[in-house]
Amino acid sequence: MSDSVASNSSFLCMYMKDHTGTLVAYVRYFGKVEDDVVTAEMSSIDSKGMTLLYELKSGISKSIQVPFDPLLSEYDDAKPRLLSMKAEALEGLGMLKAPQLTTFRFPSKAAITPFVFLAYFYLLSPPPAGTTFLSIPVTNMDVFFSPAHAFRDLTGLGLSLRTLFAILGAIHGAEGLYTLSLCRRHVKGAVVTAVYVGCTVLFGNHIWKDLKRRVQERRIEAITKFE
Repeated sequence: MSDSVASNSSFLCMYMKDHTGTLVAYVRYFGKVEDDVVTAEMSSIDSKGMTLLYELKSGISKSIQVPFDPLLSEYDDAKPRLLSMKAEALEGLGMLKAPQLTTFRFPSKAAITPFVFLAYFYLLSPPPAGTTFLSIPVTNMDVFFSPAHAFRDLTGLGLSLRTLFAILGAIHGAEGLYTLSLCRRHVKGAVVTAVYVGCTVLFGNHIWKDLKRRVQERRIEAITKFE
């Protein structure tokens, strides 16, 4: 299978000639070069990584290989990855402050989470036949949950309500802790942090994915002004 990134290597190298500051940051951060780097250029790039040539203040020229993790799957992934690595390098070198969010944004996709939960409960934990709820007749309850019982009989899948709550609670609790770690780096304010963590526990991964998306948007805004 051909490497679409490697086949466009010359174009990407030419494009990066106008971004020497970025390449120097790559060398210093990813290459862990502590000496004064005067200039740098990209000599080649493929889906596995890029080769950078650089010159030190002493006049010595060297090269390093910077791997991509994960690998690039296609050519269109190259520029977004280079931007992301630029932000990481500049932040790691203290040349750019990590984005700080002061507001909460509720992603529209998170609104489907309650319906997903209801689907889980309906299919995996339906009440036994003959169960009634409030003033709903037993026959109506049995008719409503008959497809769920048929699903369980067909697939053999089923969990007690307590087990299902425990599983979902563990997953969303872990996601809440992950969101807290993101907030410590990128969110300013205890109230906004609490809202992000609480909404993650309630609505799941849509919350922290949108948080990372907002951080990346802020990073792109900042790094485009760096050169």
